[in-house]
Amino acid sequence: MSGERDVSFDPKEHQHLRYNPLRDSWVLVSAHRMKRPWAGQVEKPPEEHIPRYDPKNPLCPGNTRANGKVNPDYDSTFLFENDFPALQPDAPDPGVDQHPLFQTRAARGICKVMCFHPWSDVTLPLMKKQEVVKVVDKWVEILEELGATYPWVQIFENKGAMMGCSNPHPHCQVWASNFLPNEPALSDRCQRNYFEKHGEPLLLEYARQEAERKDRVVVENFAWLAVVPYWATWPYQTLLLPRRHVLRLTDLTTEEREGLADIMKQLLTKYDNLFEVSFPYSMGWHGAPTGPHLKEDNSHWQLHAHYYPPLLRSATVKKFMVGYEMLAQEQRDLTPEQVTQMFPQKFIYF
Repeated sequence: MSGERDVSFDPKEHQHLRYNPLRDSWVLVSAHRMKRPWAGQVEKPPEEHIPRYDPKNPLCPGNTRANGKVNPDYDSTFLFENDFPALQPDAPDPGVDQHPLFQTRAARGICKVMCFHPWSDVTLPLMKKQEVVKVVDKWVEILEELGATYPWVQIFENKGAMMGCSNPHPHCQVWASNFLPNEPALSDRCQRNYFEKHGEPLLLEYARQEAERKDRVVVENFAWLAVVPYWATWPYQTLLLPRRHVLRLTDLTTEEREGLADIMKQLLTKYDNLFEVSFPYSMGWHGAPTGPHLKEDNSHWQLHAHYYPPLLRSATVKKFMVGYEMLAQEQRDLTPEQVTQMFPQKFIYF
């Protein structure tokens, strides 16, 4: 009968498609491909020794940046406007083109850089819990400030040279824009459609299901859940979710902020232990839109963070999104369930 699962089907051996409800797209899972030999590109291992203070590092306390400004001798978080911003608040309006194939719109905003800690040789999992709480508190403060005006505030971290990080210093970026970018706009539509059809937020129900099933849970605490999502594309991709219905970072309670610091330290330490290196990744927060959207009903939204690490087989072999992925659809080489089992239970700090 059509739709019934063949009893011989094994997700670890047989290719199959999985649906991503956040993007209304499908992912091809081909776990048997991990058996193929690898003779391709090998990356340089991460730098083992990073000095605590480097007089040439523009993010260190007291150092001079490219624009001539001098950093204060900060001892906690430090926020400043990006010296080379992708968005500027006073950019001129390009006007509207008449032809539908040549459309242009105004793009305005502000870009900031936020240092997590004054030391260059630490990362979030190596910081004390209360130091991570200060990072979370600063995120909330930034979102509250910029979100009062801008429709979207994107907080993201690129960790490691493999992810394009040019300065070995614990930091993230914050870009606020006068438009809703492609990914959150797509997520907004998908979450709204699910809410209208099922009467509850997509990711709230998803977190509840994952907490019960346990198949893809990497780490959890009283307020948060980190899972390898059922529809993950990147091999060690994870999704960080609050257990209760939360629209934005600004809606978190004091206890939930502390719980977030705790689960981030645990998750990122598990990442570091996978291949015994400081694990590279790109991460970012998605929550309900801000600015003019603050007055709208955004009940369909659920706050969440995406972690996208590039590694596949080891600290020096990464997943390439090329060929079929670029021209057809996303494809992964391990099942999310297999990956979940690979996360170590004991911690060693690198």
